[in-house]
This record gives sequence, C-alpha cells and structure tokens, in this order.
Amino acid sequence: MNAATARHILDTIGNMFPDAHCELNHSNAFELTIAVLLSAQCTDETVNKVTADLFQKYKTPEDYLAVPLEELEQDIRRIGLYRNKAKHIQNLCRILIEQYGGEVPDSHDKLVQLPGVGRKTANVVVSNAFGVPAIAVDTHVERVSKRLGLAGWDDSVLEVEKKLMKRVPRDEWTITHHRLIFFGRYHCKAQNPQCQVCPLLDVCREGKKRMKTSRIRKDKEQETSVKRQVAKKRLQT
Repeated sequence: MNAATARHILDTIGNMFPDAHCELNHSNAFELTIAVLLSAQCTDETVNKVTADLFQKYKTPEDYLAVPLEELEQDIRRIGLYRNKAKHIQNLCRILIEQYGGEVPDSHDKLVQLPGVGRKTANVVVSNAFGVPAIAVDTHVERVSKRLGLAGWDDSVLEVEKKLMKRVPRDEWTITHHRLIFFGRYHCKAQNPQCQVCPLLDVCREGKKRMKTSRIRKDKEQETSVKRQVAKKRLQT
C-alpha cells in the first residue's frame, strides 16, 4: 500500500468518526486500567454498567484489597472470566501499593508487567491517561486493518500494530486507534459490514469480495425467478 492510499483511508474514517474516543467510562488512570482489564472478551457497554457501581465502592487500590476476593468476584460477576479478573485486580492493586505508591505507572514497560495487563491494555492506558501516542490493537482494529489492506491477513496482533505505526503519523496514533474502533464497531462490523454504502469500498478487498458474491447471488435468484415465471406461464397455456 502506498502512502496516498493510507492517507485516503485515514482521512475518510476521520471524516466519518471525527469525535471517536474511548468509550470506557473512567475519571483517572487507575479506573481506566481496571476498566480495560475488565473489557477483555467483554463489551464496553457491559463494563460501563458494572463499573458504574464498582467505581463508587472502590476508589483506591487499598479499597480493592480491603474486601475478600469472593466479594469482589460478586461485584463483577456480570463480566466474563470474572473470577480470574478479580484475582488480577487484587494482585495488581497490591503491586501498585508496594512498588508505585498506589499510583498507576506511566511507562508501557512497567504496565505490561502488572497482572492482567497486556500490550493492548498498556497502550490504551498510556495513550488515554498519560497522552503518550500509542495504537492498541483490539478485535475491531485488527479486523478493519486487514480488510482495508493496512495489514496482512495472516499478521499477528503485534505485526498489525507495527504496520499501523509505520503507516500512521505518530501524532495521529491515538486518535486513529479510536477511529478504527468506531469504524469497526459501528460500520465495518464482523458479520454484517455496511459494504454497500462504504466510502472505502474501492480500496477494501473484503468489501469487493462480499459485493461480488452478493451480486452473483442476486443474479442467480433473479434467473431462478424468471425460470419459475416462464414455467408457470407454460402451465397456464
């Protein structure tokens, strides 16, 4: 892909979703870290419903350690994998208190060493909480990047991230991350992408394939319909 095509893709998605942002509700770096940890294999909508009460009850790392693990599990039981996530949260909070004075570190390298915090989570936290440019590759970003040819079909999540970092100007990493998520979540969906009205259909290999398949199916359906009408007329004569 040449630079002009990549720029066209970024500008088009930017015009579609100029106000894209992190949809996980939070008021500080600590709450964002907890929210992103909970969001693994779970929708942001569900996480926000859970954290609405959770963040009222627990304000600091000390608060999460002041209750039995079983109580924390019950508080987040609507979240997938809630038992493992509850353990991660308490272990994470313990490390924050013992090593970082109860504060979330602003270093990506330090964040990924925390329980339950992977590369994606760390990228979300450093970019949204500390203003460090980063591209977090979640399922939406990965799907959209591969469909549009910004990354290869067989690329790993890390390879997708690296290719996006090369194609996107560094000062646009964070906003591009949000825009790709919005594009994937509300337009280029996994099962029913809106290919027929997509302004990027001309550069989307997946979209072209889907539209071609759709046309072939419609042509066959139309041909079948015509044959039925002809057969019906023959029977009537």
